[in-house]
Amino acid sequence: MINTDYYGFLRWLYANNPGLDKMSYEEQMRVRVESLFGVADFYSSNLRSLGHEAFEVHANNEPMQKAWAQEHDIGQMRTPPTEVVLQLVRNVSARTPLVHLPGFLRPKLGHFASCPSWFYEILSEQIKYYKPDVLLNQDLASIPCRFLRRMKPFVRLLVGQYASAVPEEADLHCYDLIVSPLPDVVASLHRIGISAEVLRLGFEPRVLGFLEDTVATVPVSFIGSLSRVHMSRVQLLEYVCARLSLDVWGEISVVLPPDSMIRRCYRGQAWGVEMYRILRASKITLNQSIFPHATNMRLFEATGVGTLLITDSKVNLNEVFEPGKEVVVYRSPEECVELVQYYLKNEKEREAIARAGQVRALREHTYCHRMKELVSIVERCSRA
Repeated sequence: MINTDYYGFLRWLYANNPGLDKMSYEEQMRVRVESLFGVADFYSSNLRSLGHEAFEVHANNEPMQKAWAQEHDIGQMRTPPTEVVLQLVRNVSARTPLVHLPGFLRPKLGHFASCPSWFYEILSEQIKYYKPDVLLNQDLASIPCRFLRRMKPFVRLLVGQYASAVPEEADLHCYDLIVSPLPDVVASLHRIGISAEVLRLGFEPRVLGFLEDTVATVPVSFIGSLSRVHMSRVQLLEYVCARLSLDVWGEISVVLPPDSMIRRCYRGQAWGVEMYRILRASKITLNQSIFPHATNMRLFEATGVGTLLITDSKVNLNEVFEPGKEVVVYRSPEECVELVQYYLKNEKEREAIARAGQVRALREHTYCHRMKELVSIVERCSRA
């Protein structure tokens, strides 16, 4: 599995673990995993529990990647010319304009434009070293097909994971298979002749062991990114913050006006374990997705930790959670505020729905379930 991290998270990780950048690859990976940020090792650990060899690569983590290179004696290898790496970035940037990318991808692409030559050098050596039966790229926007085509002789099956609208000019035909939590993305990929399947996100039950002493002290929370592609989310939060005591955490890359109500409610960023603790400490947490389907990570993270989730209405939500019994659904900012006020006053109902949501998440939506699905999808693709 190849993935990349938000640079805000990487700054936070190494600032909170002085000297980590000088430690071994294994130790850096251990600390990165225990942060519980993103999907951590949720894919690889569950694949291993199912009997498969599985390895994670955090491709843009410079200290970790350079530790791997040093430990595998590739530190003296030739560095690709700067212009070659820049051209790779120009190609993927031209095919995938920033306006099409989710907010969390745009800072990554911008970083690669500054030409970290070690990025492709070390990543290519890792692919050659592992010679994987399956390579799962979880950051299609940052790692272009031009690079991956050069790696195909060392990979039996190249799989991408994609959770954004497919730009018409996107070059994705290097992939043997693409999985996505978005059914409309899968349909779009089928139309351009790419094999694709739905694979939802999920929750890792191991997280609960980090939250045992957490007490519900936050009445209502929101955790998430605010960027140019999240303007509907910004509008919702402005409305809610003007009428409720809402605590907002997340990465803000959109310019908020000086009189923004979100500014009054903003509590900073929250990564990994801290994010889960805030969710667990919340009596209610809000969710708003930019996609028409119920797919985003917060849907499973909030229910998984046992917090009442009030989320926006989606066309397939009832396939994932039962509205009114396992999650609460709003269709407008006004209704969102009304529902929050109601469930803050009706504790027993709030706790009953939260418990039911957690039971459903643990019964059907864990990463163990998802990895079983992924293995099945890959096996079908291999036989095709």
